[in-house]
Order: sequence, then structure tokens, then C-alpha cells
Amino acid sequence: MGPLTDLLDWLAGRGLEIVLIILGSVLLARFITWVGGRITARIDARSTGGDVLVRSEAAKHRHSLTQVITWSLIVLVYAVAVFYVLDKLGVPVTGLVAPATVIGVGLGFGAQRIVGDVLAGFFLITERQYGFGDVVSIQVVGGGDPADGTVEDVTLRVTRLRSADGEVITLPNGQIVKVVNLSRDWARAVVDVPVPTTADVTRVNEILRDVGRQAFADAGLRRLLLDEPSVMGVESIDLEQVNVRVVARTLPGRQFEVGRDLRARIVLAFRRAGLTLTPAPPPEPAAPAAPSKQGAQ
Repeated sequence: MGPLTDLLDWLAGRGLEIVLIILGSVLLARFITWVGGRITARIDARSTGGDVLVRSEAAKHRHSLTQVITWSLIVLVYAVAVFYVLDKLGVPVTGLVAPATVIGVGLGFGAQRIVGDVLAGFFLITERQYGFGDVVSIQVVGGGDPADGTVEDVTLRVTRLRSADGEVITLPNGQIVKVVNLSRDWARAVVDVPVPTTADVTRVNEILRDVGRQAFADAGLRRLLLDEPSVMGVESIDLEQVNVRVVARTLPGRQFEVGRDLRARIVLAFRRAGLTLTPAPPPEPAAPAAPSKQGAQ
């Protein structure tokens, strides 16, 4: 009965305290996650209206910063809980300082990549290279095709992207060597319009300018444009066609939507004007003349 009594006394004393510490740390971590989610939801809700360009850039940075702070607080809560549990178990925490230092040095050599990922993530966030909702193209160590997609999560260690096909791409921050931000401050929709070389380029430019003015006057598209789309003129010349370029400055990440809308408007405008976007087919080679009877003789 002695050992059983001691066990029951320990469970009623320190055992209960350990359970409460673990339960409290879990509840506190969930509360931090809930608060972080509420803050990010409020940031997203306030990112519309007013100066959308400025608001969207500030919202992306605050969103990423909130995620990092939330993750750091959760790690801190669990670390403190582990020390308290060790103390309640009777493990001398102060006596673990020297062994922890040795272990830390060993882990430092063995976990250089993790340390590099955390440091790289710190600079990615403080320098605002990209944030939540940015459309980016990221090149990692080792070459290969870059990872393209929309940033869904940024922590001190990894960056998660959502590709156009819906795939989730996880990249360690320390492996990133090049970042192309396609939605920083503002973006540009570029539309190259192929027309036959026989078309009147002046008339084509007039039609494209009308399309730009109508698009800028459209209330649905006006909120995505920073200014009226402009016609840059002939961009390239081929044997059978010329490419006339139209560009439009848009809100970050909305260049693809604007580009699709402009292409549809251009097709309809050219159809109404009786013009075609495809070059005329090349003339068929003439059939060889049949040899004359005199030549045959």
C-alpha cells in the first residue's frame, strides 16, 4: 500500500499540476491561433476600399507578420511548458544548462540548414520581399524550373505556395536564391494583338485605344486598373503578321484577370470592325503547266 499511496499522492499533487500545465499550454496555443486568425481576417476585410493599392501592400505585410508572430508565440508557449513540466518532474533544469550547451553546439552543426532557413525567413519578412497573397516565381538551389504560385503561408522556416493547378508547394526559405514578385506595388497586363501585315496599323491603333477607353470606363474593370490602358504600337514584325502591344497597369496580382478581359474586348471590337486577328493564309502554289504537244514531240 505504501508505493500505491505515494503514487496517488504524486498524481494528486505534482501529477495534477503537470496535467494542468500541459492542458493550459494547449489551450493557450489554441487561443493564440484563434486570435491570429481573427487578426488576419480583419486585415483581409480592411484591405478593400479607399486606396486599394496602398492598403493591399500593407495588408500583405501585416498578414505575414501576424503569421510569424503567432508561430513564434506558440513555440514559446510550448517551450516554457516543457521547462515547467521538467521542473515538476524533479529534473534539475539549471543542471541541464551545460549539457544543453553541448547539445546545442552539436545541433548547430547538424542543423545548419534549419538555422539558415530561419535566418532567411527573418530577412524575407523584414525586407518585405513578398507576403501573403503575392503572386511569385521562386527559384531554389539546384536550378530546375521555378516554383510559380500564390503565397498562402510564410513562416520563419518555410514558404507555401498554391500553384495555378491547386497544388501546394512548400519551399525552405534557406533554399531560395531568386524571387520574382509579380504583384509588388502594381502589376502590368500585356496583350500582344497579332494582325495581318495587310491591315491598316493606324486603324488598328484607333480600335485598340477605343477598347482601352471603354475598359477604363467600365465600373467593373475600373476598380482593377490604375490608369487607362495604352497602346504601345507595333512590337514585332513577322512575314505574315505584326504584333501590336497594349499594356495596362493593374492592382497587384490582377493582371491576368485584366488581360483576359482586354483580349475578349479586342476580339469583339475587331469583329465589329470587320478585321481579323489571324493572318491571311498564304496563296497556294500554282499548278505546273502541262507540257505542250509540240514540246512533247
